[in-house]
Amino acid sequence: MSPDLELALALADAADAISLPGFRTGLAVETKPDLTPVTEADRAVETEVRRLLAHARPGDAILGEEYGAEGEASRRWIVDPIDGTKNYARGVPIWATLIALEEEGSVQVGVVSAPALSRRWWAERTGGAYTEAERIHVSSVARIEDSVLSFPLDRQLPELATRAWHVRGIGDFWAHMLVAEGAVDGALDAIGVSAWDVAAVQVIVEEAGGRLTDVHGRTRIDSGTAVSSNGLLHDELVAALAEQVAK
Repeated sequence: MSPDLELALALADAADAISLPGFRTGLAVETKPDLTPVTEADRAVETEVRRLLAHARPGDAILGEEYGAEGEASRRWIVDPIDGTKNYARGVPIWATLIALEEEGSVQVGVVSAPALSRRWWAERTGGAYTEAERIHVSSVARIEDSVLSFPLDRQLPELATRAWHVRGIGDFWAHMLVAEGAVDGALDAIGVSAWDVAAVQVIVEEAGGRLTDVHGRTRIDSGTAVSSNGLLHDELVAALAEQVAK
């Protein structure tokens, strides 16, 4: 395990120590100018992660959902303090802190920590993907007709819904982690996602043997869409999604 992955896991520990005690305590929810929700826990987690990074990696840049970009460097930490703030605020345990390290434009380390589910996933480039001590792998399903797909229920994707064996209405980090574990064969994240929503899950899915791109098949974290799959279905899935999302 590299020092950077060790640090990312320690940052996740610090985040969990703030977010979990605040869960289901009736924290007030505010609406940001972009109409997304935020709680004091979101801000407190990101503040602590930034403080720890300033001490441990003072030369690295940081990009976070709540406080934006800080610094310019070839190494950049990308942080979503609470992915799934709506769930967090409503007492639904499907939320997580996402922490990634990008070097020269390529995500090298990713951690997804979901303490209310007692789950954590992580990966580093060429080192595999894990949950706890177990290495995880994507599925081997090779036909959409045999697949389990996940996309938010507010997306109208009738062709895929009809062709797939089963469709689940799961979104955010959880859908991509299910792809990485082989429980789901493909997932579409909500339109309008940001780099902090995608970076950590991308390296985990890829190190589990899958692919994560935007709806045009580009390996980017900043284009506003995210599609993950076991790899075998990816080209066909992306082609179908690109056509339907454009409608």
